[in-house]
Amino acid sequence: MDPELTALTSTAAATVVKLLTTAAWERATGAVGGLWRRVHPERAQTVQAELADSRAEVLAARQAGDEQVEQALVGEWQGRLRRLVAADPWLADELRRVVAELRAALADADTPQGTTITMQATAFGASRVNQAGRDLHVTIGE
Repeated sequence: MDPELTALTSTAAATVVKLLTTAAWERATGAVGGLWRRVHPERAQTVQAELADSRAEVLAARQAGDEQVEQALVGEWQGRLRRLVAADPWLADELRRVVAELRAALADADTPQGTTITMQATAFGASRVNQAGRDLHVTIGE
């Protein structure tokens, strides 16, 4: 297989397996299932179920601190994607599009969501109240 396609399937597999550990995991299973649907429509649902199994495996492995399982799953899915693209070379362009879409979803999943902070203060007389959700630097009387 051409080195460019090897790199593409490697990136795709790593992205999919990483995305399986996020809240956006169903997006990955849907996208990969869609690729299979183009070449082997009869296997698409099975592939999606296998991705769900891979999700359970990688989550359990992460809890156990076993990084090798994640790497093994990346290798497994790279092989599957490589065989899929070999069966239909025109699928490479679609795989590139899917990788771009999933990498964007992964970036969104890795972006920490905002934290809600509620503060309340009451000051009497000549008091001063300083509140901050993070760092606060106060300089009085220079």
